[in-house]
Amino acid sequence: MTVGRWALRAASLGAALLVWQGLTSLDVNLWLRFEQFPTVDEVASTFWQRAREDAYWHDLGFSLRRIVSGFALAAVLGIAVGTAIARSRIAEDLIGPLLEVLRPIPAIALVPVAILLFPSNEQGIVFITFAAAFFPVLVSTRHAVRALTPVWEEAVLTMGGGRGRVLFSVVLPGALPGIFGGLSVGIGVSWICVISAEMISGEYGVGYRTWQDYTVVDYPGVFVGMVTIGALGWLTSTAVERAGRRLTRWLPSRDASGPVPSSAAARPRTGRGPRRPSRTPDHAAPAGAAVTGPVGPAGPTGPTGPGSAPETSPERTREVTR
Repeated sequence: MTVGRWALRAASLGAALLVWQGLTSLDVNLWLRFEQFPTVDEVASTFWQRAREDAYWHDLGFSLRRIVSGFALAAVLGIAVGTAIARSRIAEDLIGPLLEVLRPIPAIALVPVAILLFPSNEQGIVFITFAAAFFPVLVSTRHAVRALTPVWEEAVLTMGGGRGRVLFSVVLPGALPGIFGGLSVGIGVSWICVISAEMISGEYGVGYRTWQDYTVVDYPGVFVGMVTIGALGWLTSTAVERAGRRLTRWLPSRDASGPVPSSAAARPRTGRGPRRPSRTPDHAAPAGAAVTGPVGPAGPTGPTGPGSAPETSPERTREVTR
């Protein structure tokens, strides 16, 4: 990313903070009421005070551990189940209807189920996080696998490859862009649901601490929790997206300075004949002269006569060998 883009993003964030400070310091009360909102200075002062306490980092560690555990489990099972449903009619018929019934249920609505099902609140919160990320990963994997062209699979089978080779050499690499799209969505939904679960049944965590600040009417503390949640969600989503770019380096990427780079050899060729050379011959036949040299799809290759051979360029030689 260029320095100009970083400067533009920083300016956008700074402008939002200035608007927030202006609305709250002036107690603007039009249709929206900002007189009860804490100012940016109050939130920053409270954040600095919390950051020097061990309880803040203790809560942050609990929330991160729950997110990593639930999201990792959702990523593994979501990719596995989504691939199985996309490639097996038996799997689609057996577990597809059940998953489609469960998918519209909000993950936060499963909190009573988690309380009844698991022996501890910690395991129940991890389950809520898993349920929130599982279905986005499942759906994106299923669509990405089904969208693959069968030509690649047929090529591997023709060369003697088995089902395992097709799965790990064609299916999963080809579906990676779509899979990481689901992972990026899943990590964001996981943060929403883990914070809600911590507010309802947690004992530690950023969501639990934010709810406690709300109950004691500590609004600067509430905003500190909100800013912390937003920063953690942004960092984890960025980590997932960077991992996706690293694992899909073979895809063409759009640079900020120009269009998507592409090679002439990678472009699809249209037509039935060979590609015509774009370079004209260095020696053109004089007007009225008879041309006896070989004639190809692009016309005569050049004048020939006694003691002279047809001119052949390296590009023409490679074209003929094709």
